[in-house]
Amino acid sequence: MSLLLSLLRLLSGVLTTVLFVVFTLIVFIPLMPLALLKWLVPFTGWQALCNRWLDWLASHWMDANARHQQIILPTQLEVEGMSNLSVAEWYMMIANHQSWVDILVLLRFFNRRIPYLKFFLKQSLIWVPLLGLAWWALEFPFMRRYTKAEIARNPELKGKDIEKTRQACEKFRHNPVTIINFLEGTRFTPAKYTQQKSIYRHLLMPKAGGLAFTLAAMNGQLHSLLDVTIYYPEGRPSYWDYACGRVRRICVDVRERPIPEDMLGNYGDDNEFRERFQGWVNQIWQEKDALLDKMNSSH
Repeated sequence: MSLLLSLLRLLSGVLTTVLFVVFTLIVFIPLMPLALLKWLVPFTGWQALCNRWLDWLASHWMDANARHQQIILPTQLEVEGMSNLSVAEWYMMIANHQSWVDILVLLRFFNRRIPYLKFFLKQSLIWVPLLGLAWWALEFPFMRRYTKAEIARNPELKGKDIEKTRQACEKFRHNPVTIINFLEGTRFTPAKYTQQKSIYRHLLMPKAGGLAFTLAAMNGQLHSLLDVTIYYPEGRPSYWDYACGRVRRICVDVRERPIPEDMLGNYGDDNEFRERFQGWVNQIWQEKDALLDKMNSSH
């Protein structure tokens, strides 16, 4: 029986992965010519129209993937705290980050409930086959963080990442969008937790700067903060665990928070604002840590 179960799980993993690839290829065919047309005709109205078509393609790609996940995989998403969300609104989303499965969960659940999610991605991810070009076509911003040593060697690099954030957000002002920021900046692991000496029980320390720069760059157009907490009762899974159907339950808590007007400011140069903004983020993170503690105790 255990051998049969192992074979079924292997088949599930292979089939799920193959379907991801097939649906990506199908969407990729019209996606790239449309992205090229958008790039060749540099008019704001035309580019906004192309972006709506591109997001429409991406939403159908996620529809297909969500459907095959629901059919093949036994995973149940248990979601609490949903409010009246809209595809016509602009949202800022923050979430804890434990696994690549987090992204699949967010796309699977939020697709068509809110505008298509746009992630800030590491510059190196543009070289991922197919997906890198698709992310570029969909205007996912690619970011490179410069270290203090790199800036010391080349002072002209100072502020480059902030300028890229501003340029990316300018493109988001024309069509409703959901911008997501994993405030921890990386996936949670026990080693990273120990290295950071995090003050939280279930989270790494939040990095508030990227969120502050994004809110400022959008200049008040983002009114709501979607605070998402993801919890895996059976432990943090890998993608292969998920694809093979080893993840039975995933708990998601969604809280819509207003973004106070005094949370828009100059994070880089205004020390008083930076301290106030960090206090706001830390308060949210304390509540998220307490919620994860409660989820962990109840399961």
